[in-house]
Amino acid sequence: MFLQGKKIVLGVTGSIAAYKIPHFVRLLIKAGAEVKVILTNNAQDFVSPLALATVSKNSVLCTISDASVWNNHVELGLWADVMLIAPCSANTLAKFANGICDNLLTAVYLSARCTVFIAPAMDEDMWKHLATKANLDKVIQYGNKIVPVGHGELASGLVGEGRMAEPEDMLNMLTDFFANTDKPLLGQKTLVTAGPTYERLDPVRFIGNFSTGKMGIAIAESLANKGANVTLVLGPSAFNTTNKNITTIHVESAKEMHTACMEIAEVAHIFVLAAAVADYRPSDIALEKIKKKEERLTITLTKTDDILADIGKIKQPWQTLVGFALETNNELEGARKKLKDKNADIIILNSLKDEGAGFGHDTNKITMLNKNGNSIAYDLQSKKAVAEIIVNNIIKHIHDEKNN
Repeated sequence: MFLQGKKIVLGVTGSIAAYKIPHFVRLLIKAGAEVKVILTNNAQDFVSPLALATVSKNSVLCTISDASVWNNHVELGLWADVMLIAPCSANTLAKFANGICDNLLTAVYLSARCTVFIAPAMDEDMWKHLATKANLDKVIQYGNKIVPVGHGELASGLVGEGRMAEPEDMLNMLTDFFANTDKPLLGQKTLVTAGPTYERLDPVRFIGNFSTGKMGIAIAESLANKGANVTLVLGPSAFNTTNKNITTIHVESAKEMHTACMEIAEVAHIFVLAAAVADYRPSDIALEKIKKKEERLTITLTKTDDILADIGKIKQPWQTLVGFALETNNELEGARKKLKDKNADIIILNSLKDEGAGFGHDTNKITMLNKNGNSIAYDLQSKKAVAEIIVNNIIKHIHDEKNN
C-alpha cells in the first residue's frame, strides 16, 4: 500500500550480497513501486544487468554515457522518492563519505534530493575498521540513513557482523519510511488557482484563453494526496476534481478569482497560482448583446488585479509562493524577472514553442526557477507527473527554508 507508485532508485555495488537483489526488486515491484537500478562496474561481476532489467521492467543503467545516449544523473536524482544503495561496499561508502564522483551511481547520489538509505555489506573486519566507522559517521551527518547490518555467515567463511540486511527486512524498512512520510504536507493550508478567466463583453461574449485547468487540478490533487488542506479556485473549466480533500471555489472573472484568493491569503501556507488569469478586462460591460453594425468595434480594456504580485507583497517568511510564467520569447529572462518582481519563491516556466506543452494538452514541459537563482528544465511528460515534480520541489523548498 505505502509503496504503491513510489519511485525508487536502487544502487548496486560490488559485493557478493548483490545476488539477493533480483529477489528484492521483485518484492518492490509486487508492492507497486517503480524501480530504476544502477549497477557499478564491479557489481556486474555478481549480478547481471539483464536479470535486473527483467525483474524491474526498466533498463538498467551502468555508465554515465551509453553509446550516443547520456544518462542524466541530475534527472535521476530528482525523479526518485527514495534512493537505496544495497549492497553498499566499503569502497562506495568511502566515496559517498568524501564526495568522490567517478561513476554514474556516485553522480546520482550527489544529485539526489530525496532520502538516501545505505545498506552496507562487507566482512566483519572491514565493517569494524576505524576508517569504515569514520565514513559511516560522515554519511550519517549528511542526512543519510544506514540500514543495520546483520550477523551471520560472511563471504570469507567467517561468522560475524557485516551481512547486508535481508530483502524482506529492507522492504519493511521502506514501507515504514513511506508510512511515516507519505503525508509531508499534513495540516498545510494550500491555495491553488487553475483554469482561465472569462472577462465579459456583453451577456453572450467574453475575452478568455485556451486554458483547461488540467495542470492546476493535477497540482491540487498531488498536494491533497500529500496531506495538504487544499482550496482550489477554479475558473471556467470542463474539468474538476473528485478528491474529497479539496474544496473547490468556482469563479468566472479575474476579479472574482482575486477576491477568492485574497480572502485566504493571510492564512494559507502554500500558494500555487497556476491559473491563466486575464491581464485585461473590458472597461465597460454592455448590458445588451452588442449588435453587428459598424465596420470596426473599439473596446477599451483595463488592467486586472495581479494576484501573484498582491500576494507577494504581503507574503510572510512561513509562506511559499509559486507562480507560472507562460512565455513566447525571451522565456528565461521573463521568468526570472517575474520571480523577482512578484516576490515569488518558485516560478514554473512554460513556453508556447514546446510541442505538446501548454493549454489543452495532457502533457507539459516545464523549467523550474527558484529564488536562489537555480533553474532546472524537465522533459515533456504527463501533467500528473509534472504536478508531482512541482509538489516535491515545494516540499524541498519548505524543508530547506526551515533548516536555513
